[in-house]
Amino acid sequence: MLGRCATCEAGAAGGTMTSDRLRDQIRFILEIDKLKGILRRSYLVDESRRENSAEHSWHVAVMAVVLAEHANEPVDVGRVVRMLLVHDIVEVDAGDTFVYDTAGADAKAEREQRAAERLFGLLPGEQGDELRSLWEEFEVANTPDARFAAALDRLMPVLHNVHTRGRSWREHGITADRVVGRNIRMAEGSRKLWEYARGLIENAVESGHLPPASHPQQSV
Repeated sequence: MLGRCATCEAGAAGGTMTSDRLRDQIRFILEIDKLKGILRRSYLVDESRRENSAEHSWHVAVMAVVLAEHANEPVDVGRVVRMLLVHDIVEVDAGDTFVYDTAGADAKAEREQRAAERLFGLLPGEQGDELRSLWEEFEVANTPDARFAAALDRLMPVLHNVHTRGRSWREHGITADRVVGRNIRMAEGSRKLWEYARGLIENAVESGHLPPASHPQQSV
């Protein structure tokens, strides 16, 4: 938790103290700075280091602006962008759970619910409720906006792996059947993007950057 910041609470003119609302908003903004320190498994395209969750959130938000035309249904791009900007904020407390870590996934929902309660609770009531509602919509993925946002969230790690010769996949022993199983729901938000991603996965197998399916009878 952040301590009180006298400088942040002082107004720009004459040392006037800020309103409680602005103080709480600034407190939230400073708290989510910690997202920059949460490392994901994906490597940057130049392979210089692993990306952090704040970078991921920014990147998929830009993807929403650029790729919205490929959504299965009409979407509100502004809502999708806002959803993607907040979808990983809970990782400030809960950390990043590797999508192929089945053991870690068991406690993921509970950890993230606690994190959402604390972090969005830092904001003024109605603002915190609004952002938490967007986060919950993303998690449930039962609207066109959320389904498209989830598709983009799945596509980005595939792109990272393809352009780093499967580095993260290979480091963690991930096979093609698991990549397909994880990402096939991309089609619920964008059949076009899933078709594209499926081709990338097949090419990764053919080039030796992604081990083939664990079971011979399965194929990508």
